[in-house]
Amino acid sequence: MNRFIDTRGNVREPLTFTEAIVKGIAPGGGLFVAERIPRLSLDEICALAALPYRERAARVYQAFDIDVPADDVAALMAQAYADNFDDPRVAPVVPLGDGLHVLELFHGPTSAFKDMALQCLPRFFEYATDAMRAAGTLDHDHLILVATSGDTGKAALEGFAGRAHVGIAVFYPDGGVSDVQLRQMTTQRGDNVAVFAARGDFDDCQTSVKRAFADAAFNERLLAEHHVALSSANSINWGRLMPQIVYYLSAYADMVAAGSVRRGQEIDVCVPTGNFGNILAAYYARQMGAPIARLLCASNENNVLTDFINTGVYDVSDRALHLTPSPSMDILVSSNLERQLFELTDRDAARVSGWMAQLATVRRFEVDAQTLARLQALYAADYVTNDDCLAAIGAIYEQTGYLADPHTAVAIQVARRLRGDRPVLVASTAHWAKFGPNVWRGLHGLTSADPLPDDVAALSGIELDRRIARATGTTVPAGIDALADAPRRFTTVVDGTTEGVESSVLSWLARER
Repeated sequence: MNRFIDTRGNVREPLTFTEAIVKGIAPGGGLFVAERIPRLSLDEICALAALPYRERAARVYQAFDIDVPADDVAALMAQAYADNFDDPRVAPVVPLGDGLHVLELFHGPTSAFKDMALQCLPRFFEYATDAMRAAGTLDHDHLILVATSGDTGKAALEGFAGRAHVGIAVFYPDGGVSDVQLRQMTTQRGDNVAVFAARGDFDDCQTSVKRAFADAAFNERLLAEHHVALSSANSINWGRLMPQIVYYLSAYADMVAAGSVRRGQEIDVCVPTGNFGNILAAYYARQMGAPIARLLCASNENNVLTDFINTGVYDVSDRALHLTPSPSMDILVSSNLERQLFELTDRDAARVSGWMAQLATVRRFEVDAQTLARLQALYAADYVTNDDCLAAIGAIYEQTGYLADPHTAVAIQVARRLRGDRPVLVASTAHWAKFGPNVWRGLHGLTSADPLPDDVAALSGIELDRRIARATGTTVPAGIDALADAPRRFTTVVDGTTEGVESSVLSWLARER
């Protein structure tokens, strides 16, 4: 059976898969990774094309040799990937022309790629905790604590809402998410959910949530007073990462089946990147045998990853976070980079721990020459300015008829710049309707600084989406369209500090219980 170790070497006895996803984050702040990354043959990968998506996911999970019986994995996947997705293919690959292919990951209930993992993780989490409770090894509930730059929050709320023995509290940067993302989170139904706007940016939210996990006194108080332990639904949780590996293997199989690539032909994968989890999943798919040559890391004006991949220096000591048309990428501290460094150093926990300590204290670290060479052998990186992002939305639509959201537009633009002679698979991470104002700007040749015309600015986000859909012959997903009439439940704004996060959680638990 595969077991799970952590990137900083603090876990002496490796955990099972179910233990790792319930724990979420390792003691000392490290991230869990599988001891063994399984290898699939090319025949096994290409054979996925003949299966429905739920069975593809089950095959990949079973390859990891986790502590869940095969029949139970299949049943959980059948629940995760069903009619909750608006396309029966779940994650279809759409040819864009000129060797570019778009992997659409936004067909789930919240219209963002986070659904691919967060329709899956909560089911496995509940399965794991039910088994522990039945075995007498678990006698408390859990609180899923989430920092979000927009999409993770709603997807996690949707996945965990209404589940027994678990609550979920989400923190998002006040003023740092789109109108649709805001409506999705603050109208969420369920007695076990809470949503807070936090003063500051996403990095403030993420840092404060991570510190809450590491605060022993806070965790002891949660357990003593509320019979609750913390866990995570952010991409720091391995249970978030594993479902993402599936769709890159699935996409390659579909491309071969469609004749877009020859069997065994290498492709590049381009991902709009914020917290590094989505592109890291493509790396693990490569390790499992997918013929992926290069990973193209696409950033917006918060281009710390571009600089790091090109120089080996990760420096946020004097860097301000910029609000951009692609808010889910407005991140400076990319948590999952830690896992990639762990792999590139042959799993040297001491080195990784040292770099993460430097990042926490002086906000900067530099990798050694060998690690940089390995990084650059795998990755290429570039970034797109705000105005280039908006221009790309208009140009892509005019040239191909494809309406891309700002994150996907960033990735397509970078893919066109960095591509060689291989086909490129571009991860499309959200439906355009989540970002209507900036899609409208892109379609009408406006810059990011240009105000919307008065008649457009007067529209709600949903009304603007409907106008764009009529003009482009596209549709607004039903879940987004329904937000127009949904009452807002959550309006509380708190300090984006560790104290602000902890006090908000304690107040909510005291009120709810």
